[in-house]
Amino acid sequence: MEHTVVRCAAGHVFSTASFPMQNLGRLGPGRLVRCPRCARLRSAVPVARSGR
Repeated sequence: MEHTVVRCAAGHVFSTASFPMQNLGRLGPGRLVRCPRCARLRSAVPVARSGR
């Protein structure tokens, strides 16, 4: 299972194993996930990977 690095609406960056429907372009990049830092259900978007 691949982990996706995301940023929640409060600015916390974390990885999640379940980022549902991330390939559906019509819904946009944001999803509701539970942030482990603030323990709330927040909107989160994938973090752009650097080209290392």
